[in-house]
Amino acid sequence: MIKAIIFDLGGVLIDWNPRLLYRKIFSNEEQITYFLDNVCTPDWNEEQDAGRSLADGTELLVKQHPDHEANIRAFYGRWTEMLGGEIKGTVELFNQLRNDERYKLYALTNWSAETFVSAEQEYPFLKQFDGVVVSGVEKTRKPHPEFYNILLNRYNLKADETVFIDDNLRNVKAAVDLGIDGIQFTSAEDLKRELKERAIL
Repeated sequence: MIKAIIFDLGGVLIDWNPRLLYRKIFSNEEQITYFLDNVCTPDWNEEQDAGRSLADGTELLVKQHPDHEANIRAFYGRWTEMLGGEIKGTVELFNQLRNDERYKLYALTNWSAETFVSAEQEYPFLKQFDGVVVSGVEKTRKPHPEFYNILLNRYNLKADETVFIDDNLRNVKAAVDLGIDGIQFTSAEDLKRELKERAIL
């Protein structure tokens, strides 16, 4: 019996996309792709998600790519411009589940502790979870097993009584390896179908 539903945030409940910012800076998608694949890479960003300070991460990259200094500094200097708003359909499902007394709702997110403060101010529903575990606070991140276990242990959850929703298949597979039922998020419509198949909705 499922008792807890764990949500990823970026890409599931909140539209976070660096391209929203860099479309204002670069003239075409090819330039953006090169920059995000070779300069401000996902691996670099995840180090800040895992606890490295934004300042340290930025200065490290500026030293490596001085010709991109302004664009690198924009990544966190204009970070809020990467937020495209809440993903309405998923937030509606979240609210529906929040009103169902059978379930507790949690968030497990790879997110810098420094930028998460801004997100909490922008999206009030983030304060409506029964618990939120942020990688930047815990100094570890998905897909590392210890990060999932922090949430399970902190809130006395059993893996086989939880469902985890994430848009990143890597993170879903890591949850499944721990005995958690995993759903890869692709759209609110598909998520609704998955939840209905599990008799959660």
